[in-house]
Amino acid sequence: MNYSGIDLHSNNSVVTVTDEADRVLAEKRLPNDLPAILAFLSPWKSDLVGVVVESTFNWYWLVDGLQSAGFTVHLANTTAIKKYEGLKHSGDETDARYLAHLLRLGILPTGTILPPDQRAVRDLARKRIQLVRSRCQHILAVENITARQYGTRITSNQTKRLTPDAVDRMQLPEDVALAIKANVAVITTLSAQIELLEKRLQEKVVARAEYGLLASVPGIGAILATTILLETGPIERFASPGNFASYARCVDSQRFSNGKKKGEGNTRNGNEYLAWAFVEAANFALRYSAEAKRFYERKKARTNSIVARKALAHKLARACFHILKERKPFDSSRCFI
Repeated sequence: MNYSGIDLHSNNSVVTVTDEADRVLAEKRLPNDLPAILAFLSPWKSDLVGVVVESTFNWYWLVDGLQSAGFTVHLANTTAIKKYEGLKHSGDETDARYLAHLLRLGILPTGTILPPDQRAVRDLARKRIQLVRSRCQHILAVENITARQYGTRITSNQTKRLTPDAVDRMQLPEDVALAIKANVAVITTLSAQIELLEKRLQEKVVARAEYGLLASVPGIGAILATTILLETGPIERFASPGNFASYARCVDSQRFSNGKKKGEGNTRNGNEYLAWAFVEAANFALRYSAEAKRFYERKKARTNSIVARKALAHKLARACFHILKERKPFDSSRCFI
């Protein structure tokens, strides 16, 4: 049996094929051209156990193309792969061989390959987050300008309602007014695009049963339910609620030896969008759920507000795992015990 590893870059890829003794059977640097890569691998297709592709920023085209051509593809979780740091010589070829080597040993850390249509909707939700963050920057810019001019800030809702005529009535210096109008124009454009994306996302997810179940959780509304649903993917890929909470960055990281703390691991390993969603859910749950508020206050009395808020986010993450796994709505008696 043979194994293949592909070290993927922005404009080229190193493709290698090895056997059961890690001997290199074929290896070549190729441009990022799907027909060229398929032609190189085709003589080995019948004996290939699988092809390993790095989870880089540009893997979609390659993974989809290889799968469509009938290859078994594994998406390598690059953050979980650690090579021996004492190596004196290392390069793209050795990286590709190492991916094939890990596949042969059966210890390759992998990521989930969602179907293209599911990835597209998920990426649309991520685009919405990007636009919202950009709009927030422009809103804060307007607030800061007005604070410098008047000594007090206008609210974000007032900023969103500003028009060029309203800016003219503020009797600001000409250049200051022009700066605000530039921000207002961008805010108006971004708001229109955000509304368009939110409408499309609702069309895609509102009919799914999991969406309604997630929306039953206190603190989780339409946007957060959409984000959690799309970023989670198939809940079956998580073995336990702890695995899911870890993926959502809702657990701490500590290394102990002989009963003593020796350091911390990679606390940022996981899904940043889920991490954001559950912290936001915790913030809203504090406002609308008495049980969540009591849990938070108990934790806060023993630690601090930041740790208590993160603990509440952890609770909600575990609850969402059970909700999606069992197909049952939120039960506060199970969550806040």
